[in-house]
Amino acid sequence: MLDAIRWDTDLIRRYDLAGPRYTSYPTAVQFNSQVGTFDLFHALRDSRKALRPLSLYVHVPFCANICYYCACNKVITKDRGRALPYLQRLEQEIQLIACHLDPAQKVEQLHFGGGTPTFLSHDELRQLMAHLRKHFNLLDDDSGDYGIEIDPREADWSTMGLLRELGFNRVSIGLQDLDPAVQRAVNRLQSLEETRAVIDAARTLQFRSINIDLIYGLPKQTPDNFARTVEEVIHLQPDRLSVFNYAHLPERFMPQRRINGNELPSPAQKLEMLQRSIEQLTAAGYRYIGMDHFALPDDELAVAQEESTLQRNFQGYTTHGHCDLIGLGVSAISQVGDLYCQNSSDLNQYQNTLAGAQLATSRGLVCNADDRLRRAVIQQLICNFSLDFADIERAFNIDFQGYFGALWPQLQDMARDGLIELDSERINVLPAGRLLVRSVCMVFDAYLEQQNRQRFSRVI
Repeated sequence: MLDAIRWDTDLIRRYDLAGPRYTSYPTAVQFNSQVGTFDLFHALRDSRKALRPLSLYVHVPFCANICYYCACNKVITKDRGRALPYLQRLEQEIQLIACHLDPAQKVEQLHFGGGTPTFLSHDELRQLMAHLRKHFNLLDDDSGDYGIEIDPREADWSTMGLLRELGFNRVSIGLQDLDPAVQRAVNRLQSLEETRAVIDAARTLQFRSINIDLIYGLPKQTPDNFARTVEEVIHLQPDRLSVFNYAHLPERFMPQRRINGNELPSPAQKLEMLQRSIEQLTAAGYRYIGMDHFALPDDELAVAQEESTLQRNFQGYTTHGHCDLIGLGVSAISQVGDLYCQNSSDLNQYQNTLAGAQLATSRGLVCNADDRLRRAVIQQLICNFSLDFADIERAFNIDFQGYFGALWPQLQDMARDGLIELDSERINVLPAGRLLVRSVCMVFDAYLEQQNRQRFSRVI
């Protein structure tokens, strides 16, 4: 893994296409309204019978301030009172879901996302966690991976102390960029000192893992000023880093219309930002995990990748892909066995449905045999950068080359171009192809031709 990535500008220009991030296969674009509450109850029953462990995702949609780049499902409000009716409905949902599961099913992973989860008051956070503990089997020995997204402008030492007391042991900190001009252009003023204070608190309180999110491609960014941000972040020594490509899609995400398109860096500048970030992080000892993610060599994700046990789900790279994922809250997505389902993305509709004692499931998909097969192929490639055909053949009782014969010319082209090694037994994604692994996965996506590629961000 020492030569995890090799930069090849020519290859990147040719294969830097728009496509899915494959937090699932099939992707959420394929979800339809034919899937509903009955399907979820059926899947939960199977989960209960098999006593599968659980991963919980809780969506808190509220933010006090709008960040212009944001594409998350959120509600911008200064009125902290808006959280109360939402929490009442969220608690109803927790109760309705939990009664279809077995108390013996342990919650190995918990993640609070948003929005800004710390928009909630300390009392509200306490009450929500108490309700989760009442209805789900949360671990009390600090062995679970219990994480929360933090906006350092909304958290202080007392907040961090509360979160640790409630059982959280991982934090993910939104930073994006430290340059004041960039921060003003995206309406997110956040000092290095605020961020450092939260990290110092997390370390003192013995949080197990700290992740920092950065975004390249924002207005007024240059390769030089972004390199300074990366340098400062390296000094903070997070366990994990996400370096995301900003996808400017103002036709889909209204806040992005406030960004001046003339201030965005050029494609060549974005490439230089990414290249320099990779060089800086690699020199500092970080490993490239894949899909914008970096981790220190002793981090669980890096170790899992070395051991070929890394997985991927709606929460990104994970060591808990074997768990059934239960999404709670507006727009949250669940993956229970072969079922994907999503709650309504409209806050009023979510709350009104639960007010009638009904779950807010609005759409989803049940994977068929071909979906399961392709999901396994894509998962291996995107997590481990390799795929042994024999493993897939054993698991799905197929002849790999026979099943995917129509794709062989595309794979051979990629092999000739130096993205992958291809023979009769396996695919290996080469160091020059690892930044472009999404492009390799896209070859196996049976739905891609039917989709509007403009819905997706570019690979780089």
